[in-house]
Amino acid sequence: AAVLLGLVDRGAGLQVILTKRSSRLKHHPGQIALPGGKLDGGDADLTAAALREAWEEVGLQRHHVEVLGHLPCHETVTSFTVTPVVALVDAGFVPRAEPGEVEEVFEVPLAHLADPANYQIQGRRWRGQTRYYYTVPYGPYYIWGATARMLRGLAERLQP
Repeated sequence: AAVLLGLVDRGAGLQVILTKRSSRLKHHPGQIALPGGKLDGGDADLTAAALREAWEEVGLQRHHVEVLGHLPCHETVTSFTVTPVVALVDAGFVPRAEPGEVEEVFEVPLAHLADPANYQIQGRRWRGQTRYYYTVPYGPYYIWGATARMLRGLAERLQP
């Protein structure tokens, strides 16, 4: 699987594009996520998958994107290997949430996500054992799990 870690400059510093998944979804309903999903047969590679998913979920057209590279893969507790694709997004991009998958599209300042002090480690019982995970709350949004771990990986890479 692949996700798009889209960075957009709206004039007040870089922002990261995130989604709130539809509460009607079978998997991870209502959770905060980066646009993305599984590799499909028509996808040339993981970058193509992330770009296709971003188009489907938030209406991000390819001509609004400059791919910068990839972050290391992350394995989720549900055994998915996810590759974050980092990209600059044109400031003219206007998000459009796909109502079947996405409840809301919003942006979080990269400065907030790049500060390791904003991350916490929390735990909960899952399948009979305590699992620990990162959280990085922002306003009304509870960003946690794989999304927070990928963002934490970006934060670590941005440290001097």
